[in-house]
Amino acid sequence: MLAIITAFITTALLLPGLVSAGDSDLKKFDKLPPTWSQKLDSTDGDSMTGCSSSRFECVMDGEAVLDKETGLTWAKDANIVAATKTWQNAMSYCRNLSIADRKGWRLPTVEELASLVDTTQDNPALPSGHPFVNVQSDFYWSSTAYEYHPDVAWGVGMYGGGVYVDDKGNRYYVWPVRSDN
Repeated sequence: MLAIITAFITTALLLPGLVSAGDSDLKKFDKLPPTWSQKLDSTDGDSMTGCSSSRFECVMDGEAVLDKETGLTWAKDANIVAATKTWQNAMSYCRNLSIADRKGWRLPTVEELASLVDTTQDNPALPSGHPFVNVQSDFYWSSTAYEYHPDVAWGVGMYGGGVYVDDKGNRYYVWPVRSDN
């Protein structure tokens, strides 16, 4: 976890000097953080174990998972949408979602999404024994826009747990979260 936070802070501190204000073509900068289009090939993830561990507990009739480390509640099905969405459509989808007859879902921040990552694991990069199902080893959107380019947002690649930026018009996976259970 410390490595993720350190990498994120280092990236955030270096980015302002790497991007020129007013440039409209993000892809022409070769010193930006990698985009998910530079990802590895991936395969579908699977459920690891049951619904209770020292970190995770199933809630909402088993349709959601409480992360006891962060206090966040995640959709148990990491591909509940069963499709990919653009960033704007992902934001809207989560806002209108009902799981276990509960509203209040949203797209997670990049920090929240990265908090699930265990870099000692891959395909998916989640803690051993996690209870999530249908985890895709691909890029998941976060709600965090890239502060230096309005058409770009952050996300996490679940194959290896990398934090990346990509164009908001691209279609990626959606993993809804709530701040309370």
